[in-house]
Amino acid sequence: MTNEKERETIPFPDELAHLTALRCKLDDALREADDTVEQIDRDYMREKRYMAQYRGEIDPHEMFQNELALRQLDRTGAFAVSVRDQIAKLQDSPYFARVDFQPHGSKAAFPYYIGRFSFRHQDELLVCDWRAPVAGLFYDCEIGPAGYDAPMGRMEGALTRKRQFKIKGGRMEYAIETSVNVQDEVLQRELSHTSDEKMKSIIATIQKEQNRIIRNEKAGTLLIQGAAGSGKTSIALHRIAYLLYRFKGRLSAQNVTIISPNRVFGDYISNVLPELGEEPIYELGLADIAAVQLEGVIAFEPDRDPMETEDAAWKERARFKSTLSFLEALDRFLETLPATVFAAADCAFGEYSVEAAWIQNRFAAYGRVPVKRRLELLASDLHDRFASEPFADDSLPTVKAVLKQLRSMLKIKNTLALYRAFYQWLGVPEQFVLPAKKTLEWADVYPFLYVHASFEGLQESRMIRHLVVDEMQDYTPVQFAVLNRLFPCQKTILGDFGQCVDPCHAHTLADLRRIYQDADFVELNKSYRSTYEIIQFAKRIQPAAPEPVERHGEEPVLLPCAGTAEELERIESLIEMFQHSGFASLGILVKTNRDAEALYEKLSQRNAVHLLTPESSRFINGVSIASIRMAKGLEFDAVVIPDADAETYATEYDRNLLYVACTRAMHRLSLLYTGERSRLIGETT
Repeated sequence: MTNEKERETIPFPDELAHLTALRCKLDDALREADDTVEQIDRDYMREKRYMAQYRGEIDPHEMFQNELALRQLDRTGAFAVSVRDQIAKLQDSPYFARVDFQPHGSKAAFPYYIGRFSFRHQDELLVCDWRAPVAGLFYDCEIGPAGYDAPMGRMEGALTRKRQFKIKGGRMEYAIETSVNVQDEVLQRELSHTSDEKMKSIIATIQKEQNRIIRNEKAGTLLIQGAAGSGKTSIALHRIAYLLYRFKGRLSAQNVTIISPNRVFGDYISNVLPELGEEPIYELGLADIAAVQLEGVIAFEPDRDPMETEDAAWKERARFKSTLSFLEALDRFLETLPATVFAAADCAFGEYSVEAAWIQNRFAAYGRVPVKRRLELLASDLHDRFASEPFADDSLPTVKAVLKQLRSMLKIKNTLALYRAFYQWLGVPEQFVLPAKKTLEWADVYPFLYVHASFEGLQESRMIRHLVVDEMQDYTPVQFAVLNRLFPCQKTILGDFGQCVDPCHAHTLADLRRIYQDADFVELNKSYRSTYEIIQFAKRIQPAAPEPVERHGEEPVLLPCAGTAEELERIESLIEMFQHSGFASLGILVKTNRDAEALYEKLSQRNAVHLLTPESSRFINGVSIASIRMAKGLEFDAVVIPDADAETYATEYDRNLLYVACTRAMHRLSLLYTGERSRLIGETT
C-alpha cells in the first residue's frame, strides 16, 4: 500500500497507483516462480530416489533415459531459479524510467516503463529491459520528434513524456518529469551518494554519449580514452551487458574476459554484470596469461615497482622494450626468419633427393606460420614428392623420417636462442639480461612470447569472442601485439594516458592508435566522480584534467606540518573525522607499496585500517592505505595524501601520480606536507 509520506512527496498519483498495481503482479509472479522452483526440486529428488532404489533392476536403456531426464531437470531448475531471482530484484526496484512514444499514424502514445530486466505478466510486457531498442528513447531523445531502431525496422514518431523514478524496497522515493535533460537532477542525486565496496550499474544515469558507446555493436575494436572519473570502466561493462543481451545465443559470459590491473580492481568491478542480470565474466592479468603460455618453456620474475628499485640499467631495459619502435624492430627481425633459423640442404632418401633451394623457398613461402609448424608442413610436402617416385614399397621414407632430417637444418633450436639472436641482430646485446638461469625479466616476457609465436606458436583462445582491456596505458605495444595473437576477436580497450603511473613506459596514445588503425575511437572528457572543487584543484596539478560536473562540495585542503610526527597526528585526526562523517570509504594514498606498508605499521596500532597490496584480492569500505598505483580505478568518499612535499613529488612523472591520487576522491580531499609543499601544485587561478 502507498503511505502518506509517498503521497506528499511524489507529484504523480497515477505513478503511485501504477507502482502499487505492478507490485501486486510481481508478488503473484514471485509466488508462481517459487512454486515452479519447488516443483522442479521435488521432481528432481523423486527421480533421484527412484534411481537409487531400483538401480539393480533398471535396464541400461531406462537408466540412460533417467540420467538424461535428471540433466534436463537440472537445467530447467537453474533457469527457473534465475527467473525467480530476477523477479525478486524487480520487487525491490522494478523500473527507473518511463517514456511515452506515439508512432506516426497512431492516435495515442504508448507508455514504456524501463528497468534492469523485462517483466511480462499474462503475456503483457509491463517493464522493458534497459537494453531493448525502445529504451534508447530514454537515453537519446528529448520531448518531440523521436525514433528508434526496432527489429522490424526504424520506428519514427514523437516522444510525448519522459519521467524518471527512484524506487527502493518497493517504495517510490522520487519521481521527476521534464522536457529537457531529464537526467540532470537524478544524476546530481546519484553522484552525491557515498561510495560502495563494489562498482554499481549506472543504467539510470547513462548519458547520451555513453549510450552511443554502449550500443556500438559493429566495432571490431573500440578504443575508449576516458579521463579520470569519466565512467569508462562502467561503460565498458555495460557495453558487455548490452552485447550479451543483443547476441543472446551467440555470445555468453563464458565467451568474454577482461584484462585488469590487479585482483583488488577485479573484485571492485565484479558486481556490475550480475547486478544487470548477467553472469560474471572471467578476469585475467598479464602474468596469468604468461604463466599458461610459458609453462614448461621458461620461467619469469614478477614485475618490479620502478619506484622501489635503484637499478638504473633495469629501468632502461624496461623503457627500451615499452616503445612502438621496439615492436617494429621485432617485426623486421621476424621477417628474416627463413634465413636466420633455417639453412636448407638437399634432402635425400635412396637415389632420390630434393634440392636445397626448393626446400628453402618452400619454407619461406609458409609466411606467418610458426617455424616448428612450417617444418611439419614441409615434411608432408616432401613426403608427397617422394611418394610420386618409384620407391620400393618398404623404402619410401615416412613423414617422421623426413621431419627429422629437416629439423637438423635448423640453425637455431629454441625460442630463447632466437630471442637472444634478436638483440645481437639489433646491435644491443646488453639490453637482454637473464636474472637467473632460464628466467626472464618481466619486460622480456611478452617480447619473448611474440617471438615464441613465430617459432613454436601460442595457444590461441577460440572460446573468447570479446576481450576487454582496462587501464590500456599500462600495457606496452608488444603486449598488445601478443594479446592480438592470443585473442583474435572483438575488443573493448579503455584507459587514460593521462594516468600513466609507470616511468618505464614510453609509449603514447598515438602509438596505440597506430596498432589499432581500424578501431572506433572515442574520448570521454567529463568527470562524474569528483566534485567541482576537487577537479578544479586537480587542474592545478594537471591542466588537462577533465571537465567537472557541476556538483559542489568542500574545497580541498593543504595542511602544512612541522614534522613527520605532526603529520602522523593529523592523519589520525582525519581518520577520526571520517569515522563521524557518514562517509563509507577513506583512501590514504602514498607513493609506493613500501611507503604504504610503513604507514600501515604506524597507523594500525591505534586505528582500524587495512592495507591494499599487489597480493590483496578484495576492496572493502573503511580506511584503506594503498600506493597510488594500487588505487588506480578505485574511488573513495575521502582521500588523504601524505608527504605532498617538494621532495616526494618533484618530477613530471610525479605529476601524474599526484593527479591520479587527487582524482580518486569523490567528496573530500586533504593533502599533508612537511617543509615545502610540492611545486607541482600550482596556485589558485
